[in-house]
Amino acid sequence: MSNMTINDEILTAANTLANQGIKPTVARIKTKLAQPVPLPTIISVLKTWQHDPNFIKPHSTINQGSTPKQTDDLTNTISLAITKALTPLQEEISALKKEIQELKSQLNK
Repeated sequence: MSNMTINDEILTAANTLANQGIKPTVARIKTKLAQPVPLPTIISVLKTWQHDPNFIKPHSTINQGSTPKQTDDLTNTISLAITKALTPLQEEISALKKEIQELKSQLNK
């Protein structure tokens, strides 16, 4: 659990307890944590916690079994999605810049 944030560790403990049919409380969470955590931190995280039965291990372990090709494929897929999302925005920005320049030139006449 060393790669987890303290919030992730609290959420993991809460979900683990809930999966066992035990209501997560501050006291129960505190006993599950690997390091001392201030009570206000636990309380704050628990206030926003919603049960997610699958969130019981660090995010970083999800892809540890991935091959370099799978990681590259995922990276390429994400890059493509970002490019697809940004392209229309970049085009709109260019069009708006052009309109601004036209308006400025009209005002200067």
